[in-house]
Amino acid sequence: MSISAPRTTVHPSGHFLAGIHAPSYSVINLRITDPEPEILGHEAGHPVTNARNFPPGAITAANADRVVEIPNPFPFWGTTYILDQQARGFASAPDSFSFNSFDREKRGSDPSGFLQKLLNGRIRDDDGDVVEVKDLPPALRLALAQNARDPELLARLADISCRLEYGEDGKPRGIAMRTWNDGTQRPEITDFNLFKTVSNNPCLPDSYKLAMVLRPGAQGTSPVVGEYGGPGQHTHVWEYLRTNSYIPYGHFASNMAHDSVRYSVMSVDSADMQGLRALYYQRIYINMAAALGLIEAAENQRHAPLAHNASQLEKLRQACLDAVGKALGQGVKLPYNAVLWGWNYGYDFSPSGYRLHASHQMVHQQFALIPPEVSCIDPEAGGGVTHIPSYAIGDQVADFVNQYRRAHGTNFFEAYIKAIKNNRRMDQRDDLPSSLVLWEDENVMLHAPKAQRSQGEVQVMAKTAVGNILEADTKTRASLDEAILRAVKTLGAMGAEMITCYEVSKRLDSEFSDQRLFYCFLPRHSRSPGAFSERQGRWITGHYPEDFARAFRHAMKGICT
Repeated sequence: MSISAPRTTVHPSGHFLAGIHAPSYSVINLRITDPEPEILGHEAGHPVTNARNFPPGAITAANADRVVEIPNPFPFWGTTYILDQQARGFASAPDSFSFNSFDREKRGSDPSGFLQKLLNGRIRDDDGDVVEVKDLPPALRLALAQNARDPELLARLADISCRLEYGEDGKPRGIAMRTWNDGTQRPEITDFNLFKTVSNNPCLPDSYKLAMVLRPGAQGTSPVVGEYGGPGQHTHVWEYLRTNSYIPYGHFASNMAHDSVRYSVMSVDSADMQGLRALYYQRIYINMAAALGLIEAAENQRHAPLAHNASQLEKLRQACLDAVGKALGQGVKLPYNAVLWGWNYGYDFSPSGYRLHASHQMVHQQFALIPPEVSCIDPEAGGGVTHIPSYAIGDQVADFVNQYRRAHGTNFFEAYIKAIKNNRRMDQRDDLPSSLVLWEDENVMLHAPKAQRSQGEVQVMAKTAVGNILEADTKTRASLDEAILRAVKTLGAMGAEMITCYEVSKRLDSEFSDQRLFYCFLPRHSRSPGAFSERQGRWITGHYPEDFARAFRHAMKGICT
C-alpha cells in the first residue's frame, strides 16, 4: 500500500516548496437598496462620501495582489500566507522593523506636565476640590500603571492597589496581611488588576517591587528548592516549586532573585542566562536520577547542588542517559519520559481588563518532567482505572518525522537543515540576501523559519542528533544557552516586549534518532493578535522571512558580539 506524503514545505531533495496565488475573480452584488451617499468627513475642505462603498453592479477583482502560500515545515502548524505587495515594501527597508507601533521612549512621556500637576494637587474639579490619582477612572489608572514611566506616579498607583507598610525612611517595607476565609494568609490587595499591572512596570521603584512581588514569599508559599549564584552576586537565581500547578508532578521555575532584578530581557547577560538554564538542566537530571534510583531523595536531606559544577552535572546526565538505555533494553517503563520548558517573557494588561501575556515581568523560566501516561477512570470497565498517554508537544513532531521518513526514505531534519542552507527567495530578488540563518555554531542553528507563525518568529535547532536535553552534552547546552540569549535579546532590541518561548523535544525513551531538539520564539504584537486565522493555522505576515532575517542580523550586531 502506498503511503501519502505529508504536506510540508521541505522537499526530500533539500529544497523548500511553496505556492503562489495570483487571483482574479468576480463577486455578484446582492445588495437590495442604493442609499444616498453620506459624508464621512472632509479633506482640504472637500467632502469625502461613502459612495464607493455602494457600487451599482458586480465587482471584479482583476489581477489582485499576489499571495505566497508556504506550508509549515511541520504540517500540524498549518500554513503561512505572505502578502506579496506588503512584503515587497518591507524588503526595501527591513531594518526599520519594530514589534511595537509606539515609541517606547515617548509612550510614557508627559510633555504637558499634566501628571505632575495631578501628583502635586494642582488640578481641581468644578467645585474647587483637588483631583487625586485615586479619583481617576479604573481604566485610566490601569493604562497609567502599564505605560507610565514616572516613578512617583507609579508609586502612588502602587499605594492605591494594596495596603503597603512604610518604614521610617518613607520606603515600603511590606504589605499588610490578613487571614482569609480559607485559612491562608495573604496580602491585603485592594485592586488586584492594578496591583499586578503596576508591580510589573519596570519603572516602579525597586523598593516597591521588592515589597509587592519580588521578595520570596510575597506572591505565595511556593518553596525555593534551588539556587544559582548567591545574595549580592551579579547573577542570583532562585528555583521555586509550584506545588499547586496544572503539572502535578513538580512544576519548577527559575526566577531572577530579588537582588538581581531583571525586568527587561535587554538587561539579561550570558551569566544570567547560564544561571537560569543551569537550574533547568540540574532539576531535570537530578529528578530523573532520583526516579531511576541512581540517587536517594531522603526526607529533610539536602543534595549538593551541581549547577555550578559542569563536570559533575555532565557526569549525572550521562548516568541518567545510560540508565534510560538500560531500562529500555530490559523493557522497563520510565517513570518520566518527556520534558517541558517554557518562558513567558513580558507582561501587558489592557485598560479594558484583559491580561495580554504572562504572569510577571521579572525574567523567569519554567520546566517540568512529564510521565509517560496519565491514569483515568474507565467507565467501560465499571469505573476501574485505566491509562492514557500523557501530552507532550514533541509527540506531534515525532509523528510527522516518522511519516516523512516512511513516505520519502529520508530523515526530515537532515533535509530541513539542507533546505535552510539552500534557501531561495520567493520574489526572485537576486539583489537581496536569501539566507535564513541568523547565527550558528557547530551544535545549533538560530534561524528564521521559512513559514513564520508570527511576524518575527525565530527558532533554535540542534544541528546534530540531539533530541532532548538528556542527549545534550556540555558543549551543546552552552550553544543552546548562547542561541537562546541571542534570540530574545535581539527580538527585544527590535521592539518585542512580549515573547512566547518554548522547547520542542522528543520523548526520553524514543529511539528515533532523527527528531531534533528545537526552541520556538514567537513575539506577540498587534500584527499577530491570535485571531481566528491563527487558530486555524493560517499565519498572515507582511514580510518575506529572508528580509526579516536580514533585519534580525543587523539588530544582533549591536547587542551580541
